[in-house]
Amino acid sequence: MNNNYFADRNLRCLKKTREILSTLPYFCNEFFRGIENQTSHLTRLVYAQDLKIFFNFLVTEIEEFLDMEIKNITLDDLSKLDSTDIEIYLDYLSSYNKDEKNISNGEKGKARKLATIKSFFKYFYNKNKLPNNIASKVVGPKIHDKDIIRLEIDEVVKLLDSAENPQTLTKRQQSYNKITQKRDSALLALLLGTGIRVSECVGINLEDIDFNVNGFKITRKGGNETILYFSNEVATALLSYLKEREQNKNIPQDEKALFLSIQNKRITVRAVEKLVKKYSEASVPLKHITPHKLRSTYGTNLYRETNDIYIVADVLGHKDVNTTKKHYAAISEDARRNIANVVKLRDD
Repeated sequence: MNNNYFADRNLRCLKKTREILSTLPYFCNEFFRGIENQTSHLTRLVYAQDLKIFFNFLVTEIEEFLDMEIKNITLDDLSKLDSTDIEIYLDYLSSYNKDEKNISNGEKGKARKLATIKSFFKYFYNKNKLPNNIASKVVGPKIHDKDIIRLEIDEVVKLLDSAENPQTLTKRQQSYNKITQKRDSALLALLLGTGIRVSECVGINLEDIDFNVNGFKITRKGGNETILYFSNEVATALLSYLKEREQNKNIPQDEKALFLSIQNKRITVRAVEKLVKKYSEASVPLKHITPHKLRSTYGTNLYRETNDIYIVADVLGHKDVNTTKKHYAAISEDARRNIANVVKLRDD
């Protein structure tokens, strides 16, 4: 058993990427070799999925490509496209059929898929294998800011209470809670108390935690390792769960994952998402809460306590502080509140 969650995930991504590439034109392999050193396995898988959608669009929507086999498309064929075709592609992304299902993309979905196409055409233009970089002329969709959903302090308490005292859950949920209560409480406490991403959370192994310093090692987005720290309150929840975990004789000796499923295997990202949804619907039903919203909650609370946007960015693993500002709206809200009495209309 490989207890490195991220190594396993990279292998899965690599396998899926290769499967998709086997259905695409030959020159796509060159593009992926060219971007390998600047991108993660997960990013390259997303690129492959996006390119598959693009080439399917070409052979079903663009007259010059109708009924062509995707694998037979050449770079000379792509050179016949113009920027209008890319704009038609963006419109196509609003609603299209895939495997008899209707797929739709909003602003962010379109913007990300356009970014893939821009990288693709830029690569071959820079290699002098396309005469024009037509994608560079296309303006992406305007991204409208949405209200930031996060938990207030009293709602954090309600969420944690819903795991510890599950009266608000359904009877079926309560029966599962009897088995997973300590795990769920520890998991929620760690997410709310450190702001880690859900993938970082499920990737933690037992040996990654040191209670002597209340610290733990995680693998960040992009593959870098770092050490974060948690409060005594989070430590108490973790220790209570670990004590129960140690008493479980059904866990394989070589299973080193911190958080386990009922089947005594490493918990999955999807399982954590469902767990958060279950307890949040029972405790704060008017808000759609996801693990990322718990991350936003932590970031907001950390800023309120420190008033230092750079500390928040560092702890959350943001390379650009503007990402932090964009996602944690309360930062500007609190700033406006703090300066309300700065400007004096009359001298005292």
